[in-house]
Amino acid sequence: MSEERDLLRDTVAALVEKHASPEAVRAAAASERGYDEKLWAMLCEQVGAAALVVPEDLGGAGGELGDAAAVLEELGKALVPTPLLGTTLAELALLSVDQPDAELLGGLAEGTSIGTVVFDAGNVLNGNIADVVIGTDGETLSRWNSFDVKPLAAMDITRPLAAVEATETEPLGADPGLADVAAILLAAEQIGAASKCLDLTVQYTKDRVQFGRPIGSFQALKHRMADLYVAVQSAKSVVDEAVADPSPTSAALARLAASEAFSKIAAEAVQMHGGIAITWESDIQLYFKRAHGSAQLLGAPREQLRRLESEVF
Repeated sequence: MSEERDLLRDTVAALVEKHASPEAVRAAAASERGYDEKLWAMLCEQVGAAALVVPEDLGGAGGELGDAAAVLEELGKALVPTPLLGTTLAELALLSVDQPDAELLGGLAEGTSIGTVVFDAGNVLNGNIADVVIGTDGETLSRWNSFDVKPLAAMDITRPLAAVEATETEPLGADPGLADVAAILLAAEQIGAASKCLDLTVQYTKDRVQFGRPIGSFQALKHRMADLYVAVQSAKSVVDEAVADPSPTSAALARLAASEAFSKIAAEAVQMHGGIAITWESDIQLYFKRAHGSAQLLGAPREQLRRLESEVF
């Protein structure tokens, strides 16, 4: 399974390198649907990205949560805007009921339909483009058969969000813990983005010359970058453990660790790049915005901390 997952990572990485340059990501984010439809089709047809968690007898690839996490981590490195996270969560919601809707799952697995799960109606992933919308109150799931949508102007241009209001719903069943799964998958994406942000910063300090030498050769910056490497690797270990053994506790730990690491690395990246980091031309400002946007999505870090505290005290 490890070899297969490594191959999956490599395949996604190759597609991202070829079709998701920084310029392409910006163009996709500015498009009408907020993502590159051609790249999405390639991810679905060549990789089966949208089919990973769906069983084979329902038209999927019969993969595991770790497969979806691996793909999201690779996409996160380049901040690639895709509807994968929302679609995967919608599939898991539909799969949790006694009699899954094969037709709905088939469309989602093929990538021809876009899905999302509503945890907060005022802040919904893919809300402006979703065909299949599942609502949850933390205990029960419902299918939103009709709904009103209001696209939001988010700080992070690579993460389309919308406010969604249900007008007709039908009950589906008990919530299997989708918020925890969402936290783990989002944490995996954050780790990918954090690691790439650090890589870009290290490369910049090698290229940027000051006082006749690369700034990365100065001891103070070496120490700071070493600390950042430890931060992202430590957080990755926590996230990997949560992917391998999902639980409410591991999900909260993963989200907290990933959010803190990514926010720290993005902030330091801005400092080390200097004034250029906050210009529109710099990619670092996009990572900075993704870091802070992701940290607040699906519940701020302080909420995860309170959850963990309640289990200890």
